[in-house]
Amino acid sequence: MAESVPRSLHPPIPLALAKAVEAIPPAGALPEDLIFEPKWDGFRACALVDLRGVSLWSRQSKDLSRYLPELVSALEQQVPSGCVIDGEAVLWSQGRLDFEALQRRLVASNTGLARMVRELPASYVAFDLLAVAGHDIRNLPWSRRRELLEELARAWAPPLNLSPVTTDRDLAEAWFRDLPSTGMEGLILKRSEQAYEGSRIWLKVKHRQVLDIVCAGVTGPRNRPSTLVAGLPMNGRLWVVGRSTVLSAAASRNLGRYLRPPVRNHPWPEEIPASLLDRFSKDRDPVRLTLVEPIVVEVSADVAWSGRAFRHPLRVLRVRPELDPDDVQVPGHLPFH
Repeated sequence: MAESVPRSLHPPIPLALAKAVEAIPPAGALPEDLIFEPKWDGFRACALVDLRGVSLWSRQSKDLSRYLPELVSALEQQVPSGCVIDGEAVLWSQGRLDFEALQRRLVASNTGLARMVRELPASYVAFDLLAVAGHDIRNLPWSRRRELLEELARAWAPPLNLSPVTTDRDLAEAWFRDLPSTGMEGLILKRSEQAYEGSRIWLKVKHRQVLDIVCAGVTGPRNRPSTLVAGLPMNGRLWVVGRSTVLSAAASRNLGRYLRPPVRNHPWPEEIPASLLDRFSKDRDPVRLTLVEPIVVEVSADVAWSGRAFRHPLRVLRVRPELDPDDVQVPGHLPFH
């Protein structure tokens, strides 16, 4: 018999989130065995399969259904009504997760969206089950919810997928080491006896890489910069590819010691759109840069790359004045488009 989604899970639905930690906790550091799961780079999408139809909701309670019609159709066909699934909408392109292509759907026309769906269809990766057969099961431990999700997913076919999990620490560390080449951001850590709550009940460990960038500008004064503006050479020009986190007083003083006024034609204007530094910024006012003579700086970045920029702030590690900015290259694992 068909069931409706329980009223307790009508949108807005508070979704479980993860607290960032710097490394995988050592064995025995937490009271329960850890469950390891890849951290997917896509749109968080909670799927409601109801008698009235299927809808997909973001963590900010935005209805994503219009932008992901192929997933709505697959959920209608393969999931019985009365289910609420927590997961991620992702898009694969050339063997790598492509967040930028997924994001372009949000601003596409109807014709453009239809073309995107045909040419680069999305996939859905389910990692939790909040309701089944019309019953709210968030109070059940993760292990029981996982059993029910695996049973539900047994007959699924793409684009619906079940996120892999493991309790094997060696396998998890191999995932953490190897999967970033596919655009995976790291690992999510869960505990088997956890109920589902709309707060930061999980842990996340992001894979980070060390690389050289060209600092050709900063925000704030040259001798006490607030943030570093990073550049990488692509298609014969130095592109703005992101900014650093806000510099500590010590880091600001140290970087400021090496910064000099430009002595030649500068590759950047003095004002740039705020979206170049923060793609989610709603600020329409341009950002004023303090231009400097290009210098190489070593930074730490996570793997979230849009195709032309880092999606999250960089961490400044050290200034490399002994290196030539003209020798800096885009790392081979960062596709440019």
